[in-house]
Amino acid sequence: MSVAAWHFVGDALRDGRPVPPDGESLVHDDEPAVCVSGLHASERILDALKYAPGDIICRVACEDVVARQEDKLVCRSRTVEWRVDGEIVLREFARRVALDVAHLWDIPDDVRSFLETGNDNLRIAARAAAREASRAAAGRGDVTAAIAGEAARAAAARTHAARATGLAAAWAATKASDDDGSWDRYSALLETMVEEARQDGGEELDEWSDLDEDFAMDAD
Repeated sequence: MSVAAWHFVGDALRDGRPVPPDGESLVHDDEPAVCVSGLHASERILDALKYAPGDIICRVACEDVVARQEDKLVCRSRTVEWRVDGEIVLREFARRVALDVAHLWDIPDDVRSFLETGNDNLRIAARAAAREASRAAAGRGDVTAAIAGEAARAAAARTHAARATGLAAAWAATKASDDDGSWDRYSALLETMVEEARQDGGEELDEWSDLDEDFAMDAD
């Protein structure tokens, strides 16, 4: 019986082997053991994100599942059904979960503007404002506000990989909301966003894409 799951990859598998193309099954010949050997995946995408070595998001079919833990499974055969480059999706996801807990702290206007628009011109100021507000909240003992601020600070990070940004924001938003269902809800949100990105072909409108043409016209 096949189990639908999620798996993240980078340029290669963790053991250095190339990532198989879509539709080609990867088979593990030895006895699998969770966290030791075998082919791993997670049924919730946020659980898979915890172990992500890269930003490529794979929807996989797992055959001959040998064992499960709360956040992962191990199997003998894993097939990538399709994949999406998660760079854009994961950064947008981070902003959306940070906005989900914006009501839990006195969010600065420039932070909210960045989270709502993703405008990179606002990112540095937003990150600094979120950090300052989060530290101030922690100083006065408002732990919830401090953690909500950390979700926004994570979402505004650009020096970290998209996978780290998405995971940090989701973790902080879950802690801030103090809701047992938040992790599942955010996981469902990310799955929906990935599915939408797949349908869109991974393309995103670039509001500055016409500048090259304008400069070319000026040069003429």
